Amino acid sequence: MFARLATGPACQLPFAMPWQAASRTDTGRVRPQNEDTLLVRPDLGLYAVADGMGGHAAGEVASAIAAETVELQVEAAAQRGEAPHDAAARAVRAANNAIRFEADRDPEKEGMGTTATVLVTVGDDRCRIAHVGDSRAYLLRDGDLHQLTVDHTWVQEQVEKGLLHPDDVRRHPFSSVLTRVLGTEHDVAVDVIDHDARPGDVFLLCSDGLTAVLEDAAIRVVLSRDDPLEERADALVHAALEGGGPDNVTVVLVARLD
Repeated sequence: MFARLATGPACQLPFAMPWQAASRTDTGRVRPQNEDTLLVRPDLGLYAVADGMGGHAAGEVASAIAAETVELQVEAAAQRGEAPHDAAARAVRAANNAIRFEADRDPEKEGMGTTATVLVTVGDDRCRIAHVGDSRAYLLRDGDLHQLTVDHTWVQEQVEKGLLHPDDVRRHPFSSVLTRVLGTEHDVAVDVIDHDARPGDVFLLCSDGLTAVLEDAAIRVVLSRDDPLEERADALVHAALEGGGPDNVTVVLVARLD
């Protein structure tokens, strides 16, 4: 099922060429529990990060439901002979329904929700990303870091309207106010991004526990190292912890090998 590593070293899973992955999650230095969930299924070419929210440990429940539902949906699609990436957005919408069902069943979990950023590889040279919330997907290519997803936050909406400068987002008091998550509405719009993959590319999925602490420039420096992939995953989490670790921090790296 889904992988959930609260502490411990980076998880690296070697598998059939040409992809390699490594993952790491940590509770951080302030939060009492880890409400992030990561998903690594190399046999399906499936990877995800979900960052939960809600009281009474409901955030942890919401992110776990999201990861498990996405995994089951994509796995079932593959068993039917469907290309796994074709099920990505549908799986995220199913996760939304599953979270709402659990919240309706247990009143203590009312209002729980989670982000979800899912990446599915497509053969050797493409991938599809399905995204809701403010966890992110990045691509490191030829030394340059590109953010592939758009944050579903109030401050990002103000940036797009020209009412807020991008440099002011990180310090804004409403920087963490989400405008779209799984579990809070009957229907959810899922952003779908199709992207090519070239030898040497490194895709990063991460919760905002990383990006709220590290600037993109610092992330780029770590990802650009020649170190093994699992060491770069460790280094990213360590840097977030050194920066105070105010939130849970989770990273999944997926590399297209040379």
